[in-house]
Amino acid sequence: MIASMTGFARVQGEHGGDSWVWEVKSVNARGLDVRVRLPSGHDAVETAVREGIAKRFRRGAFNVALNLTRGEGEEALQVDRGLLEQLIAVTAEYSDAKPNIEALLALRGVLTASERVTDEAGEAARQKACIENFQSVLGALESARRDEGSRLLDLLDTRLSEIEGFVGEAESTAAARPEAVRQRMKAQLAELLDESSPVSEDRLVQELALIAVKNDVREEIDRLGAHIEQARDLLSEEEPVGRRLDFLCQEFNREANTLCAKANDVDLTRIGMALKASIDQLREQVQNVE
Repeated sequence: MIASMTGFARVQGEHGGDSWVWEVKSVNARGLDVRVRLPSGHDAVETAVREGIAKRFRRGAFNVALNLTRGEGEEALQVDRGLLEQLIAVTAEYSDAKPNIEALLALRGVLTASERVTDEAGEAARQKACIENFQSVLGALESARRDEGSRLLDLLDTRLSEIEGFVGEAESTAAARPEAVRQRMKAQLAELLDESSPVSEDRLVQELALIAVKNDVREEIDRLGAHIEQARDLLSEEEPVGRRLDFLCQEFNREANTLCAKANDVDLTRIGMALKASIDQLREQVQNVE
């Protein structure tokens, strides 16, 4: 049910002889960031764009563009007759030949194009049609992000299975077994008691507590198992879970670091390093989840 923050959609529309193309692209971001590029005079459309995105999406950086093409009669040519007559008069002073009107019209300022005059009601109707059409491009973008999310879900599930496999290996190593833990603690305690100088009772208690903490990795293994279960629960939710998954990846990484720090066994160290690599890959994919 998850959605990616990456997607692209393009939709065309037309009204009253005018046509346009909406293009919306989204990529991953920590929050909701919307950038809009519209023709001038489309403030109401921009407001609707921002509101529409905020209603449908929670996270992502969005780039929205509206490319508008006016219909026939968009421009009307206007001649600056006063300037043209001056140019004709100046030309006649220096030549008896008939002035080249085409050449004079090509001079800057003589011939200009002005935008057609559109009544306010017609412009408002077109902008309303643009806004309605924008909902279509949002729907297409939402579908694209869902499709990408489906592929992303497969990758996340693969990573979680890898992590689960490494946690199982760590749990089955000799270093994680209760008997091995007790043997290491006995050896370290014997070494402590064999010190040449007497050990105070307070220090003995502290050292025993430290030895117990450093040697027992079952707590980290249990927490990693709980995190895996929580991650799978999140992936089945309908609400956006990207932020919670990102936080959970930090917890994964914390437990893996502690596991590596406590490892007193070559096999457990190897497993811990592989576990950290899988967690990093998981977090890279999570960055794209809405």
